[in-house]
Amino acid sequence: MSTVLITGASGGIGYELAKLFARDHHNLVLVARSADKLAQIATELQASGITVKTIALDLATPPAPKFLFDQLQREGIAIDILINNAGFGAFGDFAQMPEEEIRGQIDLNITALTALTRLFLPPMLARRSGRIMNVASTAAFQPGPLMAVYYATKAYVLSFSEAIANELRHSGVTVTCFCPGATHTGFAKRAGTEKSRLFKQLGAMSAEKVALDGYRAVMEGRTLVISGVHNWVVAQSTRFAPRKMVTAISRWVAEKIE
Repeated sequence: MSTVLITGASGGIGYELAKLFARDHHNLVLVARSADKLAQIATELQASGITVKTIALDLATPPAPKFLFDQLQREGIAIDILINNAGFGAFGDFAQMPEEEIRGQIDLNITALTALTRLFLPPMLARRSGRIMNVASTAAFQPGPLMAVYYATKAYVLSFSEAIANELRHSGVTVTCFCPGATHTGFAKRAGTEKSRLFKQLGAMSAEKVALDGYRAVMEGRTLVISGVHNWVVAQSTRFAPRKMVTAISRWVAEKIE
């Protein structure tokens, strides 16, 4: 029975992924900031006959990834599948955005994800077996005015994941970059994008459907998966359109409407 570590597991896509792995009898290590939510989820999922360990931790703090890795090492818990799902975005002009919002996105979306991948990868390589899924976004494929930092962090995740997937192609370890589009989770409320054209007019997918796409992707060892046909078409179209046009459309989609 394998063990899966999921960050950002207290809601949304992370929670739905946890349910899917529990359904197929994988043991779980769930990480998020909210101890109460994690405890509720653990009680629910342990009914499947699996082991669920919860760790309340803010991964955006610099020592957190190493603390997490060391704790699991001390307890003899080997991670077979790493799901780097934790992340957040913030809406607004870059010049007016609070510094802590800017740094927080970089610390969680980039720094923590990179650190966790680097920490948990060597034991997987030693076993010649393992799976890593880094959750990016369709935001990775274009600049994002009004969410400039968030879009840039997801572009990093895409580039980083594809590169190391190539490095590891004969190692027995797979790396998947999973790119959801707009999804009905707590993300939009946290980011301040609930009134954007993207959510109000263009629509969002359910977290259940998105998580299922991600689950299949990581278990199949696919390198890049975009959730939803519409999102795939939009992401691919950015390769051919003029960059200024892509950026202008990205802003139009992000703008708030009444």
